[in-house]
Amino acid sequence: MKFKFSKYQANGNDFIIFKNFSQNFPKKNIIVKELCSRRFGIGADGVIFIENCEESDFKMVYYNSDGRLGSFCGNGARCSAKFASDEKIISKHTNFMAHDGIHQCRIDKNMVHLSMNNIVDIKKIGSDIIIDSGSPHYVKIVKNVRKVNVFENGRKIRNDKLFRSEGINVNFVQIKSKDTYIIRTYERGVENETLSCGTGATAVAVAMHYSNETSSNKIEISSEGGKMRIEFNENEKKYSDIFLIGLVKKVFVGEIKI
Repeated sequence: MKFKFSKYQANGNDFIIFKNFSQNFPKKNIIVKELCSRRFGIGADGVIFIENCEESDFKMVYYNSDGRLGSFCGNGARCSAKFASDEKIISKHTNFMAHDGIHQCRIDKNMVHLSMNNIVDIKKIGSDIIIDSGSPHYVKIVKNVRKVNVFENGRKIRNDKLFRSEGINVNFVQIKSKDTYIIRTYERGVENETLSCGTGATAVAVAMHYSNETSSNKIEISSEGGKMRIEFNENEKKYSDIFLIGLVKKVFVGEIKI
């Protein structure tokens, strides 16, 4: 059977998106893994299925490139909203269901503003911070992020006995100014560095405020794939009204036989 797909990217974090309202796509791990292969498939960090939902405009179902069902993906969610707008499923505003519940989104041309869930549970391990921003993240400040071996150091933390069973995403952060940070992220499920991570950028922004590295509630995050902006409100170290903001681009469309 042939299926139409679209390829989208947000700051270099790229996804294959299928409109799956008929629920006829065979969502098998091996198929997803092959689709994401950059040598033998289309190539992507993950696969997203846009499906019907009684509670919202649509449901986003996200799979990591290792073929397993993923948790919430911020950049994937922004791409999903842009896809839904391009396909006339929604207009310029939407609320949709994801792994961690309902999210709201506003699309302004190629700029996508995504609401994130509140963050109230923040833990410290020494000077490092653990935050769940829809997916679990480990945040570590470094002097020069360009010199970090993200694959080796990220994999070591991700596979530490504290996180081995479920895994954790690992963010290495360099302070550029009081409201600007440079990050590189090792993503579980991809099991490598990605050019960008939306939930990672959100976790870093909140972590920098939580650890008193900044007093600003408008943070710019630069990754290998580009820039994102995170805005939030804070009250007694609890974070709400969080928005992840950045560009999304349709790369190409195609059809594949499964």
